[in-house]
Amino acid sequence: MIRILLADDQALVRGGFRLILDAEPDIGVVAEAADGEEAVERAIETRPDVVLMDIRMPVLDGIQATRRLLARVPTTRVLILTTFDIDEYVVDAFRAGASGFLLKTAPPQQLVAAVRTIHAGEALLAPASTRRLIEQVVRPPSAAPVLEHLTAREHDVLRLLARGLTNAEIAKELVVEPSTVKSHVASLLSKLDLRDRVHAVVFAYESGLVQPRNPSAENEPPSTL
Repeated sequence: MIRILLADDQALVRGGFRLILDAEPDIGVVAEAADGEEAVERAIETRPDVVLMDIRMPVLDGIQATRRLLARVPTTRVLILTTFDIDEYVVDAFRAGASGFLLKTAPPQQLVAAVRTIHAGEALLAPASTRRLIEQVVRPPSAAPVLEHLTAREHDVLRLLARGLTNAEIAKELVVEPSTVKSHVASLLSKLDLRDRVHAVVFAYESGLVQPRNPSAENEPPSTL
């Protein structure tokens, strides 16, 4: 059972999310919070698998709440849900440690799929925000000595991962088994001290390992990294 904490200052929104998620046999809502501070408290109490976190909330906003929550409950994963598709929110959410970002306008089936994706240890981005995320975080290449700890194959995997390829796609590109790619991803995340794949993507661009390219069509379903 995937245990969920709902954090949103609107009771009707929380109620709607609960109806959608509780209808799934493998998902259950274990707690709710009406502001960021309460979200942190409920997360410490209930240790949920995934937190659905609104950004604009009273007392403590979703970005700060995410940062504090993950400092106390690092095994929990955060999916940011908001009506505001604004650049700095996307960037700040991932820098705070969130593992996913999805607009509230997404259909119910995408919400359910996003929860399962986040729980499985993947990272999810709304494609319309992906380009802006990369453009916001990319900087002139700087020295990244930690990259020296990666093997040549781990460098290859990180480059392909940064392009948004799945493990299966990376395996096909490198002509290896998906299980081998999975091992490489786990190893490079550990060596670089990164939380998950989306943070590896941010690191790859910030370190200058890869450079941004022209974005593809934005009107696609959310992509899994």
